[in-house]
Amino acid sequence: MPPHPVPAREWEFAGARGAITARIWPHPDPRYVAVLAHGYGEHLGRYQHVADALVRHGAVVAGPDHLGHGRSAGERALVTDVDDLVADLDTVVASARGDHPDLPVVLVGHSMGGLVAARHAQLHGGALAALVLSGPVIGRWEVLGPLLAADAIPDTPIDVATLSRDPAVGEAYARDPLVWHGPFKRPTLEALVAGLARVAEGGAFGALPTLWLHGSDDALVPLEGTRQGIDAVRGDDLRERIYPGARHEVFNETHRDEVLADVTAFVDDVLGPPR
Repeated sequence: MPPHPVPAREWEFAGARGAITARIWPHPDPRYVAVLAHGYGEHLGRYQHVADALVRHGAVVAGPDHLGHGRSAGERALVTDVDDLVADLDTVVASARGDHPDLPVVLVGHSMGGLVAARHAQLHGGALAALVLSGPVIGRWEVLGPLLAADAIPDTPIDVATLSRDPAVGEAYARDPLVWHGPFKRPTLEALVAGLARVAEGGAFGALPTLWLHGSDDALVPLEGTRQGIDAVRGDDLRERIYPGARHEVFNETHRDEVLADVTAFVDDVLGPPR
């Protein structure tokens, strides 16, 4: 595949609570499907370089902008039930499987998208060949309690330096009009608490090969809180890569090429080497 960016095609479908915009990055002769689930407050357009790497590796790539995010409908950054996002993600997975019924599906979820992907794996793991969780919000996320206990949720913008050691990442995030730059909404916090509890109680991933990626210096979703969640859901085949000094967005870190190479090597190990 050529090294230049692969253009995405957008499509829209009726989601659980409103119209969802999804993207597809095509491949002329794919050997697997990769489905991406982005994090809270952002959108799938920030994953162009991830999609490019996966397409070059042999994947057709797809994913939604979650409800209330990016180009999808809904009040901005409002999530009232994580399972709504899971249902919308499953629509994309089912569509990709319908278009490519003979291909295995690899699900990649980052941050809140990791929570959504983990829940999807618990509910629909039989549809997946492999799961990748990047800085996932599962387990113990201590920021939720103090925010919910506050009379008024503070309108404090995210410190963009917590995203990556590459300052260009934070600068682009701060300028991005499709990124939510406002405060958490109380129903969203309550939905995340309920979603964390569902995943904690939802059982292990069984035989599903799972790769967990995390930065050791992740101040947004601290490593040890997530480790509790990983221990609750880990199945028979869990691999982990903890990157020293890396911050929250490991796909946007200064060593992003290493991270993406770890993902593609994992996929090759699960699916077999490219043709």
